[in-house]
Amino acid sequence: MKQYETAIDVNGQEFKLQFGKLAHAATTSVFASMGETCVMVALTIGREKNDLDYFPLQIVYDEKLYAGGIIKGSRWVKREGKPTDDAILTGRVIDRSVRPFFPKSYRREVQIVITLMSVDKVNDPEVLATNAVSAALHVSPAPWKGPIAATRIACMKGDAPEVKYIINPDEQTKPDFSMDLFVTSNNDKVVMLEAAASEVSDEVVKEGIKVAKIQNLKLIKFINSLREKIGMEKEVIEEKAVSDDLRKLLSGSYNQELKDILEYKLAREYDDGSMTREVIKKILEKEEVEYVEKDFESAIDYLTKEMIRTNTTTTGKRVDGRGIDDIRELGAEVGILPRTHGTGLFHRGDTQVLSVATLGSPGLEQLIEGPEGQEKKRYIHHYNFPPYSVGEVGRVGFPSRREIGHGALAEKAILPVLPTKEEFPYVIRVVSEVLTSNGSTSMASTCGSSLALMDAGVPIKRPVAGIAMGIMSKSDDEYVILTDIMGIEDFSGEMDFKVTGTTEGITAIQLDVKNMGLTDVMIDEILDRAKKARLKIIDVMNKAIDAPRVSVSKYAPSIQEVQVDKEDIGTVIGPGGKMIRGIIEQTGTEVNVDDDGRVTVSGVDRAKVEEAVQIIKDLVRSVEIGEEFSGEVKRLMNFGAFVEFLPGKEGLVHVSKMSSGFVKDPADIVKEGDKVKVKVLEVDSQGRINLQMTELPDGTPVVIEESQFQDRPPRRDGNSRGGRSYGSDRRDDRHRSRR
Repeated sequence: MKQYETAIDVNGQEFKLQFGKLAHAATTSVFASMGETCVMVALTIGREKNDLDYFPLQIVYDEKLYAGGIIKGSRWVKREGKPTDDAILTGRVIDRSVRPFFPKSYRREVQIVITLMSVDKVNDPEVLATNAVSAALHVSPAPWKGPIAATRIACMKGDAPEVKYIINPDEQTKPDFSMDLFVTSNNDKVVMLEAAASEVSDEVVKEGIKVAKIQNLKLIKFINSLREKIGMEKEVIEEKAVSDDLRKLLSGSYNQELKDILEYKLAREYDDGSMTREVIKKILEKEEVEYVEKDFESAIDYLTKEMIRTNTTTTGKRVDGRGIDDIRELGAEVGILPRTHGTGLFHRGDTQVLSVATLGSPGLEQLIEGPEGQEKKRYIHHYNFPPYSVGEVGRVGFPSRREIGHGALAEKAILPVLPTKEEFPYVIRVVSEVLTSNGSTSMASTCGSSLALMDAGVPIKRPVAGIAMGIMSKSDDEYVILTDIMGIEDFSGEMDFKVTGTTEGITAIQLDVKNMGLTDVMIDEILDRAKKARLKIIDVMNKAIDAPRVSVSKYAPSIQEVQVDKEDIGTVIGPGGKMIRGIIEQTGTEVNVDDDGRVTVSGVDRAKVEEAVQIIKDLVRSVEIGEEFSGEVKRLMNFGAFVEFLPGKEGLVHVSKMSSGFVKDPADIVKEGDKVKVKVLEVDSQGRINLQMTELPDGTPVVIEESQFQDRPPRRDGNSRGGRSYGSDRRDDRHRSRR
């Protein structure tokens, strides 16, 4: 494509696009920037794949570590590895934003590779990438009915209209917001939503969406102007999902067979396709047609979905007999697995999810490396969707992009109600196993996670529940909103609108559409109905467990914290980590030291944890004159003995303080390794500690008159064994009690 450069101001930042400058072999290429954040979009249209029954769109978001000036931390591997979860989630956001605008019958391979090349930690790469992809698609020959635009909205706590909405907030200030809302829209409708919130009201979300839509209109106008200037000729695609001849044949001569197939699907939790194949075989034997089996499969699938939509929008009754606001049968249990730290079993209709919570030490925080640096996670949620959950045989192994996306949504839903690290120092991992799937497994995982966390004794603020809403429409004014969609309604409907939250407000939202988007009126109604459903689900969950258990499982590690001064951190760690390693080896615990002086000790054996905590306290404690301790003789010198009386803390017992009589050689009294009792006599200006023996290894008490050796002059032979002055050159050889 020819080179072209343009820019527009977006909320005080220049949104700059350079077409055709890079990646000349791609069908369309765009180099986009905002501030110092830059992405390259390479869009390539490939061959037609008529053997497929779906549109082969692939969107890859490729994060490069060099974008943030980072070299991979691994000593052995420096190349970027598999995509991070964040990269996969960004790719999914872009996919969900643009896919609905392709014709359903389009079968050309389309690959869009977005490469993050520079990141300034201020401008959001996700917003930039989504808008750049929209521009690339709109000027390309792909039959795409955009454009769309994306804006991120953040806000502080409060209720609309008082709340302040921030457009495309600074990346570094995200943790301070009560809502992080990503909105993709076209001229008048919302296409995709992704939100994380701290129990905000429905009104805050509704108003945030409207603010984003207004912002998006400016970008949409800008992208439309690009098509007028550099747009390529669009492919013309027949948009009929089913040809007229095939529709006439199936809906006429075989209409009863279509009804039978639909009843067969509804009578079974999972359709194995056997009846569809039988009908197709019958048609091919009886009719002389140019269509092949795959054509009939696609047509029958489309027409049965159409029958469901028509029946639902006409009668207001759903395929399983429920009303539009009815929730399937709910069930909740806790404490299913005896040795785990917490379990929650949740089911809604046929959908069944088992969530298992595991508590770990602070040192088990997940480290994530990306272009914007390292970050830590102390709450991790993993979602598994095995093939048996839908009655199929399939691959079992690494998580799919869908599993990562569903897991991230349920994780985001729970984060706002978790206790702080100071309140609950454990690292928490929840795994949600989808045992049976018939729609809305991510929302069941959210409910199961809440149950498991409370069963594990995690002091969450409130339980979180989730609900999936659907829609079937004839027009913008004729539609039916469905509460708690099951699998066949998800496949047949036009949206999947997931909302999670507590009794106090919303914690997460995810919206996907298959049509051209939702109006404001639709969204308002959906959120209102979702809230009612969410509260009903929480009532059922509360019957299983209505508050977190007062203590963690006996099988969970014990964790205790000690706060030390920053200057004492080195004392706890020791030279080269010697001291902290010694504590770990002696007690079998795990010890973690934060930069602020918070020391966390964890282990399965509570007594060992307490032992380690006491060692740490002793390491940093100040000693008072007159205190008595039991200690161990560590070294003998000609002028006395060094005794370790607290972990890592030694003092000198001078020969004059070892016995009531004259001591010629310290070895006459003690040897290395002897256990003795000592008393603190003095802590000098350099922190060096002088001790007096109070009990010998054999248990003999030592009584020394205070004035016994006060006037004794130093020996004249240079050996200071008998005097108070024993030479700073020797004294400085001892271990220090501080760094």
